[in-house]
Amino acid sequence: MNDKKGIIIAGGAVGIIAVLLVYFGNPANMGFCIACFIRDIAGGIGMHRAEVVQYIRPEVIGLVLGAFLLSLKNKEFQTKGGSSPFTRFVLGIVVMIGALIFLGCPLRMVLRIAGGDLNALVGLAGFVAGIYVGVIFLNKGFNLKRSYNITKIEGYIFPVVNVGALVLLLLAPAFIFFSEKGPGSMHAPLWMSLAAGLIVGALAQKTRMCTVGGTRDMILFKDMYLLSGFIAIIVFSFIGNLAFGYFKLGFADQPIAHTDGLWNFLGMAIVGWGSVLLGGCPLRQLILSGEGNTDSVITVMGLLVGAAIAHNFGLASSAAGVTANGKVAALICFVFLGLISYLNSEDLVKKGSQSLSKVNVE
Repeated sequence: MNDKKGIIIAGGAVGIIAVLLVYFGNPANMGFCIACFIRDIAGGIGMHRAEVVQYIRPEVIGLVLGAFLLSLKNKEFQTKGGSSPFTRFVLGIVVMIGALIFLGCPLRMVLRIAGGDLNALVGLAGFVAGIYVGVIFLNKGFNLKRSYNITKIEGYIFPVVNVGALVLLLLAPAFIFFSEKGPGSMHAPLWMSLAAGLIVGALAQKTRMCTVGGTRDMILFKDMYLLSGFIAIIVFSFIGNLAFGYFKLGFADQPIAHTDGLWNFLGMAIVGWGSVLLGGCPLRQLILSGEGNTDSVITVMGLLVGAAIAHNFGLASSAAGVTANGKVAALICFVFLGLISYLNSEDLVKKGSQSLSKVNVE
C-alpha cells in the first residue's frame, strides 16, 4: 500500500466507515474526531466534569491497537523516544485547545466539509495557513532534536493502557462517567466502534496517513501521496452523506459547530502550526503511539490534559460560539508556538547569535 492507489483506497475506507458510524449512533459529522473523542475520554475518566462529553471512546482504543498489532506483524514496531518530551506535551495541550475552539480535529474538519458544513472550509483555510507558517520554520532548521531507541517495554505500555481503558468501558465501574445527553451519549455500538478503530488504525499505520503531512509535503516537495488520502476521505464521505441524506450545505445550524469565522480560522491555524512542529496530526500521533513512539505518547497525554484544561477553564467552544477565555487562550497559544518555533530553529538562533555578537564587538 505504499503507492498512491493504496492511500486512496484507505482514505475511501475511512470516509465510508465514518459515515457508517454516524448512521449507527455517533454524532453527526463525527464518525471520527480524534480531539473530540480524546475529550470524551478525559471526561469519562473524570478529568473534567462537562456532563455532555463523557465517554471512553472505543474508536481511539481501536486506532492504537490496530496500529500496534499491524506494526508487530510487519516488524515495524520500534520503541523510541526522548525528543523534547515536555515541549511535545505542551504542544499537545496547545493543539487540543485550538481544536476545541474550532470544535474538531483535522479529520473531523474533513468530515464536516463532506457533510456540507461551510464553517469547516474556513477552518481548512486556517489549517493550511498554520501549516504554511510551520513549514517556514522547518525551512529555517526547526527540529525538536533526535529521539533514541529505548527498551521495548516502554513501547508496550501505551497499548496495554488502552486495553485497560477497554476493560473499564466494559465493566463500567461507578468511578467512570457516561454522558446521559449530548454528544457523549451518542455513539455506535461498542464492538462496532472498536472494530472501526482497529480497521482504520491498521490502514493509517500501513499508509502513514496524516492530514497535516499531506499539506506539508505538498508545500515542501510537491508530493501528492498523503494529500491523496486526505482528498479521498472527503470524496467518499461526501458520497456516503448523500446516500444517507446527511448532507446539508450551509453555515447555519450545522451539528456541533459554530459560525464564528475568525475563530474557526484561528483555531485550526493553531492546530496546523502545532501539528507541523510535532511532526503529525492528532490521528498520526495515535498511530505512532501504537507503533512504539513514546514521543507521540507524550503528545497524546498532552492532548488528554489539554481537553481537561479546555473544559475546566471554559476554553472550549460550543454551538453558541467561542468563549472569552477561549479567545485569550488562543492568543497565548500563538505566542507559545512562535517562541517554540523560533527557539528550536537552528538557522534563526544562529543568525540571532551572530547579530548579537556583532553588536557586542561594535
